[in-house]
Amino acid sequence: MSIVAALPRPLPRHIAIIMDGNGRWAQARGQPRINGHRRGAEAVRRTVAAAGEIGIPYLTLFGFSSENWKRPSTEVDDLMGLLRHYLRGEIADLHKNAVRLRVIGELRRLAPDIVTLIENAEALTRDNTGLNLTVALSYGGRAEILAAVRAIAREAASGAVSVEALDEELMGRHLFTAGIPDPDLVIRTSGEQRISNFLLWQCAYSELVFTKTLWPDFARSDLDQAIADYCGRERRYGASVGSR
Repeated sequence: MSIVAALPRPLPRHIAIIMDGNGRWAQARGQPRINGHRRGAEAVRRTVAAAGEIGIPYLTLFGFSSENWKRPSTEVDDLMGLLRHYLRGEIADLHKNAVRLRVIGELRRLAPDIVTLIENAEALTRDNTGLNLTVALSYGGRAEILAAVRAIAREAASGAVSVEALDEELMGRHLFTAGIPDPDLVIRTSGEQRISNFLLWQCAYSELVFTKTLWPDFARSDLDQAIADYCGRERRYGASVGSR
């Protein structure tokens, strides 16, 4: 029996992962950083498959942050090439396994051909009813919140919405993640203990799990353990013990 099968329910409905440690994985082996990113792509495949097998409805992966554009141009080019390869080579399998793919972030900063690949992948998988996979690319939580505020401000200026109508629900409808539940569990790999501008609004009540495993080595057992940690916690959302 797997560790997850023996856990008390409910399992997390939405797991978000900050995939960290590709560069350190490669450096520790004397390899170029792109090799770490390639192995990280393999970890993505394993994790998507594992989440589907476990029955997690929503999985969000932090693939490329808005800050990552500051990396050396050669590394960014390598990452974009790997992204193209993934979008061309993996979408058929995702579709076959009923995975719905969504990509969030400031996509205008990506090359036009990558945007087209993303649009085609989202269109192909839109009606799938299995795992909801969201990949954050060129993404920053602060930028997402600012974009939502600007959109609401424009609506208020045009009279489409009143200032008094602004509440959390309205804000949520203007975020990149509109229609996706907030993450119950956020996992960060590589030993770092921060959320690095990831889903700042959505993570308000998420449980956080930090693992020392570098992302390329992240396995089903690491995912199982993170879920076990989550299931062992009492989620009170600010209420007193016994009130929920």
